[in-house]
Formats: sequence, structure tokens, C-alpha cells
Amino acid sequence: MKRLFSAIETVAALTLLLVAVLTAGNVLVRYAFSTQIPDWFDGSQMLQGIAMFWGIALATYYGTHIGVDIVWEHLKPAGQRRVDLVATAVTAAFMIPLAWMVWVKVAGTGSQGTMDLRLPLQWFYSVAAVGATVAAVLALVRLVHLWQGRAAAPEPLEEDVPGAAHGS
Repeated sequence: MKRLFSAIETVAALTLLLVAVLTAGNVLVRYAFSTQIPDWFDGSQMLQGIAMFWGIALATYYGTHIGVDIVWEHLKPAGQRRVDLVATAVTAAFMIPLAWMVWVKVAGTGSQGTMDLRLPLQWFYSVAAVGATVAAVLALVRLVHLWQGRAAAPEPLEEDVPGAAHGS
């Protein structure tokens, strides 16, 4: 399982890095040579979509979405578990149709391509669709794990101190 999560994290991180490199490279080329990298905008959009879907997969599994837990923090562990179960069920209820619709988009893309190089959009959409599918599956896995009382949490970094606030 650890290798799978590492692979998911790597795909999300590398595509986000490619977005940054492509954008920065285009700015450099534009100012230095008064030209643009072909398809930099389409490419960065497609890569950002891939990074988002693959990143959502891990955030869904670990339950690390941004949230305001005013009620959750004041509940006992049993109540917190119930809230987590409901929240994960709602997340799964949205992720499953979302993954399905991304696959529908892949099937309906046909021969569409990027503006300059005519790279098939289906390649990008397919990688994003796999990420959306992984997110839906991991939402269901998290739901089962919560039901069994063994929720997953991201491994703390070595410099993380329990109870310390980030940025303090």
C-alpha cells in the first residue's frame, strides 16, 4: 500500500512540477526571445488537471481535505468517527460519479488536440480519469477502514512535533 501511495504522490507532484517548469519556461522564452513555447497554456491546463485529480486521491484517503471542524473537535472519539463516516460517504458519493463523468469525457474527446502541436487531449484526460478513479476507490477504502475503526492518517514528518501549530 505504501508504494501505491508513494506512486500517487509522485504523479501529482511531478505533474505540478511540470506545470511550474512549463509556465516559468514560457515566461523566460517570451521575455528573452519574444516567442512562446507551443501549447504551453493547453499543456499547463491539462497537467494541472492531472495533478489535481491525483492529489485529491491522497487527500480523500487520508481525510486531509481543508475543513472547519468546529463540531468535530468538540465530540468524543465515537462521535468524531461517525462524522468522519458521514463525510467520507458524502465524498465517495460525489467522487464515484465524478470519476464516471471524466471517463465519459475521455470517450467523447475523439480526435481533439491541443492548439499548436495537436497533441491528443485524450492522453491527458485519460491520465486524469485514472486519478479520479483512484480517488473514488480510495474514498471507498477509507469508508471501509473507518467502519472497521482503523482510519488512515498521513505519516508525520520527522520535524513535526505533536500539538505544535504549523508556522509557529
